[in-house]
Amino acid sequence: MLIAISEEVVLKLGLYGLLPLFIGFLFFIMWDIAKKSNAGRAGTFWIFVALGMGFFGFLAKLVIEWVLGKWFI
Repeated sequence: MLIAISEEVVLKLGLYGLLPLFIGFLFFIMWDIAKKSNAGRAGTFWIFVALGMGFFGFLAKLVIEWVLGKWFI
């Protein structure tokens, strides 16, 4: 028995379900890097700023898509 899953379902599951989990795991990795390297407060801040920009870019993309969808389409 085969179960058919549409492309849209896979896309939404990956984009809105698995990607946030992956981003959370990346934040754990950043914290672990800062802890193991004894980066201190400033070093930890810069690790999160530099490596965390991808997360904020993802959030900005979602907001921009929502705004463009509401106001222009």
